[in-house]
Amino acid sequence: MTGDLTAWLRRFDVASGADRRLVCFPHAGGTAKYFRPYWRALSGAADVIAVQYPGRQERSHEPPIGDLEELARPAVDAVLELSDRPLTLFGHSMGAALAFEVARRLEAKGVVLSGLFVSGRRAPSRHRDERTHQLADPWLLHAVRGLAGPSAELPGFEVFARKTLPLIRVDYKAAETYRYVPGPRLSCPVVALTGDADPLVTVDEAAAWAGHTDGPFDLRVYPGGHFYLDEHRPALIELLSAHLSDGA
Repeated sequence: MTGDLTAWLRRFDVASGADRRLVCFPHAGGTAKYFRPYWRALSGAADVIAVQYPGRQERSHEPPIGDLEELARPAVDAVLELSDRPLTLFGHSMGAALAFEVARRLEAKGVVLSGLFVSGRRAPSRHRDERTHQLADPWLLHAVRGLAGPSAELPGFEVFARKTLPLIRVDYKAAETYRYVPGPRLSCPVVALTGDADPLVTVDEAAAWAGHTDGPFDLRVYPGGHFYLDEHRPALIELLSAHLSDGA
């Protein structure tokens, strides 16, 4: 067990009275706070909770974990406590791979998921040999800046990126050293989301998520790069809201 399980889950307010739950998994270098806008928009439709990885914000005293399997084990135990209501998982980039591994383990425990939304990540069966986490600091910073899109132009981005570079490196290691182990396909609906100019995911790699579920599959492609979702947040919120309202 890795730490206090309650530390893995972040609510932005008291638990919602909604009868559904949405659990969000941040990207590499990201924090639970990234999903605050989703909580604001969706709190009437679902109890919106974000996973907080070690090494950031209130968990900054804990060492980050550079292995996705090690992240998955306590995350599963924490999210399992939320499965008394219909449960949907939503992850971006590294968070999508982690959400998938959590979904696999939850289904193996008999949890029936309402859905899995995977954003900015190729299907687990589509491997790339990536070693960005091994780059020297200036080149790693350059890679981070290149993926950030318009956010890289915001005041304070450079200072923040430099400060969090060690944490980003560990997260990149977790994402890049992850290896999919074939097993039973999911039974829940899966929605793959991607930007049409994402250098880390081709549309074909995103479409391959269809092979990881026996349930319904949908692919949504938006204009933009790896963080297309910052530019298209209203559309994503509308998509998630429709899913939660339909009880899919």
